[in-house]
Order: sequence, then C-alpha cells, then structure tokens
Amino acid sequence: MNAIITVVGTDHVGIIARVSAFLAERNINIEDISQTILKGNFVMVMMVDLSQGSVSLEKIKEELDEIGKTMKVSISIMHEQVFSAMHRI
Repeated sequence: MNAIITVVGTDHVGIIARVSAFLAERNINIEDISQTILKGNFVMVMMVDLSQGSVSLEKIKEELDEIGKTMKVSISIMHEQVFSAMHRI
C-alpha cells in the first residue's frame, strides 16, 4: 500500500532527516521524493510504501502530526488512491 506524505513550512535544517528517520524506524520505504524551497517555504512530497510498515496508517498520521508541531511544519499523509482521486481532472 502506497501513501503520499506532504510537508510544508518555513525552511530549516533537519526536516528531511527527521521525517526520513521516522519512516525508517517504522520500516516504511520512501519510493519517491520531491522537495523545493519556494520563497523560504519548504515543500516536500514523498510517496512511501507502507506494506512492510510496523504501525497503522492512523498511528502514522498521529505521530507525523506531533513531529510537525515540534518542527513547526505541516505534515500530512493520505492513501495514494485518495490523493489521486483528489487531484484527478
């Protein structure tokens, strides 16, 4: 099962490292990643594979929300099919 993670907020050191470490600790593989800085705002989109993960999607959502609060960025995760449906023309 794939999911999409988005991270948006003011750019600062360690955002990618913290999110990547969180995923690795839960055996969640990063399939694809794109990130950019837009006028000082950090924007990252990741496609991750949850099939070997050690926790539920709901638990991941809760934990990523907490990480986002501590890092002062917005982090969201949704199933790839939901993301695709939302962005279909």
